[in-house]
Amino acid sequence: MVTVVILALMATSALAQKAVLVELFTSEGCSSCPPADALLRQVNGTQTSGGQLVVGISEHVTYWNSLGWSDPFSSPVYTERQNAYSERFHLEGVYTPQMVINGAEQIVGSDSAALLRAVDKEDAESPRMSLRIVSLSVAGGHLTVNLSTSGDLPVHGADLIAVLADDSDRSSVLHGENSGRTLAHVAVARSITRVAKVQAAGELTVQIPIPAAMQTTQGHHLILFAQTPGNGRVLGADTKPL
Repeated sequence: MVTVVILALMATSALAQKAVLVELFTSEGCSSCPPADALLRQVNGTQTSGGQLVVGISEHVTYWNSLGWSDPFSSPVYTERQNAYSERFHLEGVYTPQMVINGAEQIVGSDSAALLRAVDKEDAESPRMSLRIVSLSVAGGHLTVNLSTSGDLPVHGADLIAVLADDSDRSSVLHGENSGRTLAHVAVARSITRVAKVQAAGELTVQIPIPAAMQTTQGHHLILFAQTPGNGRVLGADTKPL
């Protein structure tokens, strides 16, 4: 009987925790963005009232770079991702700060009340697929990740997307709207890559290139999430330190 109980506890602990993915599109050149950066720092890694882990990503866009300060964490890939969301949500254009919650809803990134409502709405959603990072290893400039998925997938499958992120960053801004300020960020994306197409539940191994921009002297983590094609709903997510 004792053995059965222990095995049951081990199986339970191995289950993936449900997660809510919060993407923040931000820029160090935008004076409206620091409150949104602070809000993401506040919620990242916390649990919702329904027990889901909040997984945040700071995605720094490029279209502020010509207005006085070039954001050192910005990349066109995040600008392109935000543009895709703008089309999907039928917006007139892109803006910062913007948060996208589980690919399902977009809000002004500094609006804490709207974020709480969006997260509560995700808590009330029916269970989606489960995604779990089983193990990872670093060798030869690549990250090898073993993962497992369970639950129901859409007929057309889901994109498996990997984000390599700095745990935190600080930057002294010398020009532009935030000139003279020291800005703090959390979960700063340094790369985002579609690594596989998931068609059915099971186990999978993927390799992710590690960008040269990631410094070895600071903490990093991996974020994996499954998203319906076309920047649709996020079905499951997990994160693990490197």
